[in-house]
Amino acid sequence: MSVIAYLKDRRILTLIIVVLLLGALDAAYGLHFGIEFIGGTQIPITLEHSVNVSAMGTLIGALDQRLSTFGLQQVTVEGIGDSEVYVVIPTVSASEVNQTISIINSQGRFEGIVNGREAINGSGIVKGSIGASPPQTFNNTVSWEVSFYITQPAEKTFAAAVFGQGNKPLYMYLDRPTSSAVLINASLLGNSSLGLTAAQSLKAMQNSLQFGNQTIPVISFTNTQSSMQNAESYFLANKGKYTTVITGKDTNSSLVSYLRSLNYTIKEVSRSNMTPTYIQQSFNETIIDSWTAVGLLSSPILNPALANGNVSNSYLISGASPPTLPFDQRLAYAQNKTKTITSILSGGALPVAVIPGTPTTIPPTLGSKFLLVSGEAGLIAILAVSVFIVLRYRKAFLIAPILITTVMELFIILSIIGLIGTIDLAAVAGMIAVIGTGVDAQVIITDEIVAKKSDSTAKTLLGNAFYIVWTDALLLVIAMMPLFFSTSLVDVIGFSEATIIGALLSVLITRPAYGAIVSRRYSN
Repeated sequence: MSVIAYLKDRRILTLIIVVLLLGALDAAYGLHFGIEFIGGTQIPITLEHSVNVSAMGTLIGALDQRLSTFGLQQVTVEGIGDSEVYVVIPTVSASEVNQTISIINSQGRFEGIVNGREAINGSGIVKGSIGASPPQTFNNTVSWEVSFYITQPAEKTFAAAVFGQGNKPLYMYLDRPTSSAVLINASLLGNSSLGLTAAQSLKAMQNSLQFGNQTIPVISFTNTQSSMQNAESYFLANKGKYTTVITGKDTNSSLVSYLRSLNYTIKEVSRSNMTPTYIQQSFNETIIDSWTAVGLLSSPILNPALANGNVSNSYLISGASPPTLPFDQRLAYAQNKTKTITSILSGGALPVAVIPGTPTTIPPTLGSKFLLVSGEAGLIAILAVSVFIVLRYRKAFLIAPILITTVMELFIILSIIGLIGTIDLAAVAGMIAVIGTGVDAQVIITDEIVAKKSDSTAKTLLGNAFYIVWTDALLLVIAMMPLFFSTSLVDVIGFSEATIIGALLSVLITRPAYGAIVSRRYSN
């Protein structure tokens, strides 16, 4: 029988068209491989407490938006049960991994506070309006800024909050600490270049941290015994009122140990992050411009026109790179600052606090080895199936249809998963398993057609075979469904996905084509 005669069969032609169509899509869009094959980093995240399905969806969407806005492409965020999330990023760079963890760590609560009163928060920001401007250089100073628009209800709230507060600072916070106190070494107070005394510095800090009954106290200490005892007495007296102490990494270890013995959570930050930057105003008042340790981004001064009841719908968060850095590093700092703030604001606040775990990194070279081994395993599986069928029926003609349909089936599964999902080790294991389960279907079809166990027509014999094949496929799909929808067994979802797709393709496309080839050859 000629090749043309086979190609005229609708079942065989369908298989060929599907393969060609998927091949074109693969060439146009490419396949998405997991970090097991291309390298990358997986960051496990534990939620502060379990959440419902809606909150988990919000969390996953916020993290995905943040990381995509930051510039990390092909980021995968997967929920696991109701209290864990996996973030997979296609990078093994230590700096990018650390930056990703920093973005994940951010709760994303934006607040604008004036005179101890909230004027604006993240819910009032218009989504999609957040934008970062290129770093600006003036007199060797590298500045950065992020702009955004607010909603009409937020405009009215803002106008009411700032009324009569002209020339006052609007403290813009991202993740302002709650139930916290600041413990600062007195050596960080004051600023000689501004002629700022320790007392003036401490007052500026306290002013910036005022916020109703959520005001954060600032306690300064020296390394003298009496000063540290005073600090210990303060925190002993306020035990229960505050849960977290923000302090420098160079704080006396005995003082830190004492605070931990009182069950305080200690948040230690670097000396540079613990040191605020200041702005000296023309009316001789010094304010804190930014303070990394407490999440203070910038403190723009309110225009008196805005404090007279007028409203505005556009705002800026701005700042400057540390002047002690080399110029190229200041530019990089400014670019990174704007990208980070933009990504966090774009994703919005997380519905629950998160705790990133230890990242797992796979180098690209090791991933390539995994891909090669997986390919070899698939090839061995195909050859084993082919050898089994040929030895069973001792007909050389069967080699070609078995190899062709099996390879095409694997190609279709690989393309579908790679185009709409991610090809990981679990998916490859599922594909290899599909090759094994395919033996059963091929034996059933071949037994009916080749062995000619009855005098029925080829169409009837093929129908008998597919009744069994369909039943087996449906049972396999039903068995895999619990794994497919499992969020607590995320590592095996790829396995169930490949198995289900393989089972459905088998009865809908590849096995009908195989049956058509064999029945045409042996029906006479």
